Amino acid sequence: MKRSEINKALKELEEMCEKHKCYLPPFCHFTPKDWENIGHEYDEVRDCMLGWDITDYGLGDFNKTGFSLITIRNGNKKMADKYPKVYAEKLLFLKEGQYACNHFHWSKTEDIINRGGGNCLIRVYNSLPNEEVDYESEVTVNTDGRTYKVPAGTQIRLKPGESIHIQQYLYHDFEVEKGTGNVLLGEVSECNDDNTDNRFSPPVGRFPKIEEDEPPYRLLCNEYPVAK
Repeated sequence: MKRSEINKALKELEEMCEKHKCYLPPFCHFTPKDWENIGHEYDEVRDCMLGWDITDYGLGDFNKTGFSLITIRNGNKKMADKYPKVYAEKLLFLKEGQYACNHFHWSKTEDIINRGGGNCLIRVYNSLPNEEVDYESEVTVNTDGRTYKVPAGTQIRLKPGESIHIQQYLYHDFEVEKGTGNVLLGEVSECNDDNTDNRFSPPVGRFPKIEEDEPPYRLLCNEYPVAK
């Protein structure tokens, strides 16, 4: 993924947050130059991978298969004594025409909330004992206090203000309902570890390889320099 594409996606997410009055914490506004001089007081940002996260899943077509995220708060199970938070919060931005790939999480449960914009469609499948997609069994869905069953592969429509609970081992993907416009989502979950807790089907990458065609506008959550 080109750095210029990442910079453009970051600015689009900033604009979407501003439009829907989702104000961001100070570390989201640090420049690459700022990070050269930021000390250990911001180790939580580094160690818990807070901040910006743009991915094309390694497929090279961000506008078709890609996602923009900000991790606002998070713990770290591997460093629980230092970072005892058992929860995480993200903002996720999906443009009309984009697709976020099918996956489940081994460890975390999460709620996905439509914070504003168009309608989000989340397709759900159970998983089999061998962790492959179960294309046959009914899926139990929990949305805003309602529990019901749907056929495998059903897309759950989330209008602004609506949410869905995603349990461990529940496959899910994301896209925008055509004609409704870009979507800003919230995610509230257990501690998040994007290095180890995503099983994609079919397999894809999680973080992009970056072609440096221009200077970075912001650093991504896996790019912070070590504190001096």
